[in-house]
Amino acid sequence: NNQKPHVVMIPSAGTGHLNPMIELAKTLLSLHSLTVSFLTVSGHFPASAITILSEYSNNVNCISLPPVNNSDISPNTGVVTGISVLTKRSVEPLRNFLPKIQPIAAFILDMFCTDLLDVATELELPVYILFTSNATALSLFLYTPILHEELVGEYKDLQDTVKIPGCLPFRGTELVHPMQDRQDIEYEWYLHHCRRYKEATGIIINTVDELEPNAISALMQGRDNGGNFPPVYPVGPLVKIQDEDNNKEINVEDCLKWLDMQPRNSVLFVCMGSGGTLTQEQLVELAWGLETSGHRFLWVVKKPHNVVHAGYFGQGGTQADDVTRFLPEGFVKSMADVGMVVPEWAPQVKVLSHEAIGGFLSHCGWNSTLESIARGVPMIAWPLFAEQKMNSRMLVEEMGVAVGVSYEKGLVRREEVAQAVRVLMDGEVGEKLRKRASELSKVVTKALVGKG
Repeated sequence: NNQKPHVVMIPSAGTGHLNPMIELAKTLLSLHSLTVSFLTVSGHFPASAITILSEYSNNVNCISLPPVNNSDISPNTGVVTGISVLTKRSVEPLRNFLPKIQPIAAFILDMFCTDLLDVATELELPVYILFTSNATALSLFLYTPILHEELVGEYKDLQDTVKIPGCLPFRGTELVHPMQDRQDIEYEWYLHHCRRYKEATGIIINTVDELEPNAISALMQGRDNGGNFPPVYPVGPLVKIQDEDNNKEINVEDCLKWLDMQPRNSVLFVCMGSGGTLTQEQLVELAWGLETSGHRFLWVVKKPHNVVHAGYFGQGGTQADDVTRFLPEGFVKSMADVGMVVPEWAPQVKVLSHEAIGGFLSHCGWNSTLESIARGVPMIAWPLFAEQKMNSRMLVEEMGVAVGVSYEKGLVRREEVAQAVRVLMDGEVGEKLRKRASELSKVVTKALVGKG
């Protein structure tokens, strides 16, 4: 074991960042003779992750650094701020710990762990950033320091669209959520990370050439033309092929058995990801919209919150009998023949793989997007935070696998929910989206099988 190159991988908090890092570790271990130390800096390593990695290979060590103070991190803390603060507080613990696991050949850091670049640089070791989103979002990250210098005022107030090489023109309001308020600490941290990317040896992106040919080509050309950023390596899709067993308070078999009884392509899967939450008012509108649509649905319901990313730092864990009280009275009972409500969590990969699923109402998180495309499932794009509004535009306009909703006013009304469901699940438009999703599925699956 000591003779094998030793790679230290450091994810950040949140399922959306942990899972791609786990999949990258599995890919590297399958292709190369390595040992991997998987370090978490936020003092919390989910048991499921340890199980996955230890079962996959005995060349993996899962290590949690001593916990740092996180008492000031709450559901209201911005995602980038929360991750960044925890990471910065972990620099010293990491520095003190690394001598115990030397020698090290290279580091792979999460996209929001750039403060740990200092430790790798001190050791004069190669250090790669895993950018867990797509090439379009990475292009914005690399371009942000220039935008910051060139533009005055708030991005959201811009009259013109922001044009990034190889990408759709985006309105200021569609840019990543930390860019929506330049006076906020979220933006300061975000800009801090964007500026540090140039210090990395390389950037690994969770995407596939065929999904974003223009953005990837522009990144490659930008670097050839003297762009001030390191080489970029698209290695996607870093998605789970199957769900791990989850110990959440739900009988996983129940929702799969229910799906077994539904006709092919007849069920809409509704899930806002591991971190996304809706307000009480929006939950009610969504419920009535699903009822009005007349379509079957499997809906993962979480406790409502006025902050869209409230679930990100592990808040929640509401019991089954709790979530139904946030829905309209009698809704679950009246919908029992056509819909199933699941509290908090469902085995998303198994659900999306089920032949009864005909569509996915999604928050457009990049992991969920890749999982849906990999299984040829078209989407209703309902973005909440992070880069999801950009993803939504790409899914609707560039990839042609989704129908959008008007989220700009802050509340999507029941009539629009019902209309979007009908468009996706009925008729010509839905068929066209399903056909396109099936085509892209072949591309993504080929990349998944032929990782290298």
